[in-house]
Amino acid sequence: MTATPDTMSYGEFLALDRILDAQHMHSDVHDELLFIIIHQTKELWLKQILYEVKYATDLLRQDKFTLVHKALSRVSRIQTVMTLSWDILATLTPADYMRFRHVFGSASGFQSVQFREVEYRLGIKHPQFLENYEEGSEDRERLEEALHAPSLWDEAVEAVGRAGFPVSNDNEIRDAWLRVYLDTEAHPDLYGLAEKLIDLDDALAAWRHKHILTVERVIGQKRGSGGSAGSAYLRTTLDKRAFPALWDLRTDI
Repeated sequence: MTATPDTMSYGEFLALDRILDAQHMHSDVHDELLFIIIHQTKELWLKQILYEVKYATDLLRQDKFTLVHKALSRVSRIQTVMTLSWDILATLTPADYMRFRHVFGSASGFQSVQFREVEYRLGIKHPQFLENYEEGSEDRERLEEALHAPSLWDEAVEAVGRAGFPVSNDNEIRDAWLRVYLDTEAHPDLYGLAEKLIDLDDALAAWRHKHILTVERVIGQKRGSGGSAGSAYLRTTLDKRAFPALWDLRTDI
C-alpha cells in the first residue's frame, strides 16, 4: 500500500530503508564504512549542487538576480560542508586505510560523473574527460549534454551583454566585467552576481586544496585508487577556475 501524507512515516518520506541499506562493505575492516559514507554523502551533495546550478542558470537567463543569488548562496554553503567533511575522512590513518584499500579494484573518485558535470555546468569544460566514460553509455551522454549546454558562466556573460556591454570576445568580456566593478552602484545586480560566482570558485579551490592535504595525510605520494596519479594529479587542478575573467580583472582595479 502506498503511503499518503496522513500515514507516511519519517522513514518512508526519506526512503531510509534504501538509503541506509546502500552501504555495502567489501571487507571486515571497521574503517571502510566511514570511507563509503563520506563518499556517498559527497555524491548526494553534488546532486543538490547540480540541482541548484541548473536552477540558477535558468533564472539567470531571465535576469532574476535575487533568486540566482539565493540558489548560489546555497551552493556555497554546501561547498563549505563538503570541504569540512575531508576532516572526518582524515581521521583515517595510513595504517587504517591500507587495511581495506585493496577492495576498491579499479574504482576511483576520478570517475565521479557528478563532479565532472558540476565543472561543466559552471564553465570548466575540458572535453578530454569524456574519454573516461564508455561511448554511448548513460554517463557519457550525460556529460556530453552538459559539455555542449550553456554553462552558468555563459549565461552570466549573456546577462552582461543584455545590460548593454559588448561581449563578442574574451577581451570585451573582461572589459565589461571590469566596468561593472568600476561602477558598482550603476550595476548592482551584475556586481552581486560576479561576487557570487567568485564565491563558488573560491570554495571549489578550497575543496581541491583540502582534498590534496587529506590524500597526502592518508597515502602520501602513492598512486591513487584506480591507478590515478594521486596527489601529483590533484595538484595540477589547483589553478582551475570556472570564471577566470573575474579573477584577472582584479589586477586592473
